[in-house]
Amino acid sequence: MPELPEVEITRRGIAPHLLGKVVTAVRVRQPRLRYPVPADLAQRLTGQTLLAVRRRAKYLLLDFSEGCLLLHLGMSGSLRIVAAGLPAEKHDHFDLEVGGEALRLRDPRRFGAALWLEHPAETHPLLAKLGLEPLDAGFDGTALQALCRGRSTPIKLLIMDGHLLVGVGNIYASESLFRARIHPQTPAGKLSKARCDRLAACIRETLQDALAAGGSSLRDFVHSDGSSGYFQQQYYVYGRDDEACRVCAGPIRRLVMGQRATFFCPRCQRKSK
Repeated sequence: MPELPEVEITRRGIAPHLLGKVVTAVRVRQPRLRYPVPADLAQRLTGQTLLAVRRRAKYLLLDFSEGCLLLHLGMSGSLRIVAAGLPAEKHDHFDLEVGGEALRLRDPRRFGAALWLEHPAETHPLLAKLGLEPLDAGFDGTALQALCRGRSTPIKLLIMDGHLLVGVGNIYASESLFRARIHPQTPAGKLSKARCDRLAACIRETLQDALAAGGSSLRDFVHSDGSSGYFQQQYYVYGRDDEACRVCAGPIRRLVMGQRATFFCPRCQRKSK
């Protein structure tokens, strides 16, 4: 599933092609995505000028004067800039045309979304209860410690809880905890201020490194121009169970937390006593 870095990379890739452009056509080939595509979406969008392309958590928000188009990539979706009128393939469900180009949503599993939101978009139920943005200036060890205080939730599950902290999915949670040398099962409330400082810094660092590497191209994710990211080549632990740790050479282990695979190094990430 595309995580925060992949969505932010997508935002940066599509924005130059769309900003300030007038929507000339909207083509909905498959309205049955995760949520039904509004039947009047073409009517609402055609003729409007795109004012901004934003990201909130894993959602992309395309702002127009009369509302906002929310796009989500789901489990396997991607957004690409293609020539307007390029024949659609089987899983190409939605086109937003601007002049001679089109923003095309490809979503094989149909867990993505294309919804129209009234202003202010942040009051919509999908956005209203989202947590802190880990790349914002306000996210630091103090903010993380406030989220952790009094909670027995394992720290890996806490930093993946989108109501508390957005966009840190399974891959980057495992990688951030390794960099911070914190065992994923550590109760969040037991983390000291120093360890919260370190983990907050490692979350930011991991996400920024992933952005610099073009994200992680696992399964279906590609950039808006069809190219791939390569951060997966830098993983310390994710998907490397039974391989040697890049730091201590001990074996990477796998366990299941919250029905998701978790990867860690038992030597580098010792449980606190």
